[in-house]
Amino acid sequence: MSADYDVIVIGAGPAGYVAAIRAAQLGFNTACIEKWLDNDNKLVLGGTCLNVGCIPSKALLDSSHKYIEAKHEFGLHGIETGAVKIDVPTMIQRKEKVVKQMSGGIGGLFQANKVTPISGVGKLLKDKKVEVTSHDGKSQVLTADHVIIAAGSVPIEIPPAPTDGDVIVDSTGALEFQEVPKRLGVIGAGVIGLELGSVWSRLGSEVVVLEATENFLPMVDQQIAKEAKKILIKQKLDIKLGAMVTGSKLKKGKSPSVAVQYKDKEGDQEIIFDKLIVCVGRKPYTEGLLSDDCGVEKDERGFIKVDDHCLTNVAGVYAIGDVVRGPMLAHKGSEEGVMVAEIIAGQKAAMNYDLIPSVIYTHPEIASIGKTEEQLKAEGVEYKVGTFPFLAVGRAVAANDADGMVKMLADAKTDRVLGCHIVGPSAADLVQTVTLAMEFSTSAEDIGMTVFAHPALSEAVHEAALAVNGHAIHMPNRKKR
Repeated sequence: MSADYDVIVIGAGPAGYVAAIRAAQLGFNTACIEKWLDNDNKLVLGGTCLNVGCIPSKALLDSSHKYIEAKHEFGLHGIETGAVKIDVPTMIQRKEKVVKQMSGGIGGLFQANKVTPISGVGKLLKDKKVEVTSHDGKSQVLTADHVIIAAGSVPIEIPPAPTDGDVIVDSTGALEFQEVPKRLGVIGAGVIGLELGSVWSRLGSEVVVLEATENFLPMVDQQIAKEAKKILIKQKLDIKLGAMVTGSKLKKGKSPSVAVQYKDKEGDQEIIFDKLIVCVGRKPYTEGLLSDDCGVEKDERGFIKVDDHCLTNVAGVYAIGDVVRGPMLAHKGSEEGVMVAEIIAGQKAAMNYDLIPSVIYTHPEIASIGKTEEQLKAEGVEYKVGTFPFLAVGRAVAANDADGMVKMLADAKTDRVLGCHIVGPSAADLVQTVTLAMEFSTSAEDIGMTVFAHPALSEAVHEAALAVNGHAIHMPNRKKR
């Protein structure tokens, strides 16, 4: 008896919808199951990233940055605007319009590639069967030759600050504020906490970030993290490190608030906020996803176990994206989706997990690729360093956007680039040029010998590469290592 589909994908986020499209392109009869509904109870594609993550948060980041430019920077260019005000509901409506447009785009791609979207909650059963439960409670069981699990992740909740959806919210709730909180608390100085905190800070909130660890952005090269912290503090984010939240107490009424208790090196503390965002990380979404007899194994943290090609311990069943090991990044999941679809098609496909760029979308952005200086020291690798400030880049100065720097690391013997770390304007785009170069095992000298356009922000990358070997032109060089 033939299967209902060649490939069934559970989840239509960045990992799932890309896997489904690529599988369909390769000639497979493909279905993609998604449970997300909009306010009209219609199927919405794109998962967390598109609906309550990457895309809406960037829409708000851009809106808030334009507000700051209009309020504080236009005058430097001789542009007079008068009083500048923020209309938060309109800003939120624009965000929702962007999300709807992007989700509709995925629907169009499904139609063009003949992917069958199925609305409901997917659950993997034994023998590659998938139970789909619709939102009205009806269920059906589908069969497939291959199943790809791409269920994504959900925010982690903490007992000291349980969310109530109004005063205490997670990252999703922080995208729906209808007015600027006078005083905003953020638990967690990670990627999401800093991005959302910076949005509301620009719009006028007094933002306090409570971070339990003593190190700021420990996963980032620490020279870059130190520079980023200095810039964010200048932007009036109050970042409290070593602040372990121990409890919270809601005050309801006409002016609701929350009193947050935390402990730092000075002892027990309390601070009152109008709103509190809990951003302490995410966990794989596997609740109700796997039947007890499906055979798929998970690790102690709840991630689905896979090999280097995202195959689970069950033949024909794959898992990709946030439900498996590695960084929870949309682009990582998307590339895994392509890889798995091509493997199913019998092609030789692999993914370089050592070269996955990471970006924090504050302003300026913080972006990294490859090894940090701390990692190279821990591994005993001999290396060279080149840095260059945006303050010495004409294009950045002309745009009044010259905070930050580029840092490049190269092997001391071979000159091969081992890492690049940037805090500065358009860091996400700039680090991608180095990612491409590193994919082809480039040397710092190779980048230094490449002609870069002038004036351009990318000149900072060029000069940092030159600085690795003591050849920077537009700044004094350190002694060659």
